[in-house]
Amino acid sequence: MIKPDKPHDEAARLAALQRYEVLDTASEEAFDDLVLIASSICGVPTATVSLIDADRQWFKARHNLELTETSRDESFCGHAILDPDKVMVVPDAAIDERFHDNPLVTAQGGIRFYAGAPLKSNDGHAIGTLCVFGGEAMQLDPPRLEALKALSRQVSRLLELRRVSSELSLQLRDRAWYEQQLQDYQAALERQNADLAEQTRTDSLTGLANRRAFAVALVGEMEKARASGQRLCIAILDIDNFKAINDLHGHAEGDKVLVELASMLKAQFAGKGMAARYGGEEFVLLLAQSDQATARLQCEFLRQSVSLLPIGLPVTVSIGVAEIRPRDDTPEDAFRRADEALYAAKRAGRDRVEVAP
Repeated sequence: MIKPDKPHDEAARLAALQRYEVLDTASEEAFDDLVLIASSICGVPTATVSLIDADRQWFKARHNLELTETSRDESFCGHAILDPDKVMVVPDAAIDERFHDNPLVTAQGGIRFYAGAPLKSNDGHAIGTLCVFGGEAMQLDPPRLEALKALSRQVSRLLELRRVSSELSLQLRDRAWYEQQLQDYQAALERQNADLAEQTRTDSLTGLANRRAFAVALVGEMEKARASGQRLCIAILDIDNFKAINDLHGHAEGDKVLVELASMLKAQFAGKGMAARYGGEEFVLLLAQSDQATARLQCEFLRQSVSLLPIGLPVTVSIGVAEIRPRDDTPEDAFRRADEALYAAKRAGRDRVEVAP
């Protein structure tokens, strides 16, 4: 195991950390939200806001981790802060000379993958990291790395807002001005929390609702349909031979296809229903106030419109449609029947719409 070196600015770095008066404080929802989002976006089970003190790393927020602190000598984050402008990625700690015999790696269920984005104080010192890690070797693709960097900047801003708010409470004497300043900072925090909440509902690549947001919307629409008797359908749309697009033209072109298709779906469902990215090359559609025949026509129109997208590649889609029986179906039943119809469309030759019986 190689212990992390001390940064060249160690004394100033520790002084900057102390100014935040955050070590050993209680958990705060805003920071907890950030580690949850980091874990979800990066597809890694554990995430922390880790602050590097003189001899330890202490976790201001943690997701899926019982520990509250560890030795700095054993920490991955102690290495990550040595380059404040770069995300440190360890694809496989078991073969990395710095960590292969580290107790955090050799323990049962120990760390194999790690990525840490440094947290910088307002004067540029690396005081800790927003990090994600898990027990399986892996790599982060560029969009997820950028998302981790963006979230680390949000953590730094939260720390700064927290510091300024604390200083205001000590220094200001004019009550009216003091209260107005606190309100402004609280509003900034609320706006930031609203942005973070939106990130938990939105797919970062396409801007569509994500799987979680769609599941919530589906439950709500099913409840409305039970009360009103209105018809309701769900559809699953899958890009045909998407793996071949990535293999032949590269993942950048594959992402372009996903983004263009998502833009079309967003426009089609702007006023009624909902479109979401379900995962990979699959999208889900909520067709409100639509019976089976209407839903089929809508999906046929979508299928034909795909050929008009400004992609520069021949792209087709297959779609499976299921009308929801609000009084009998669960959301899982609806997804299952739409998925079966999708696979029927695939088996029948792709580039078609199939409706579940």
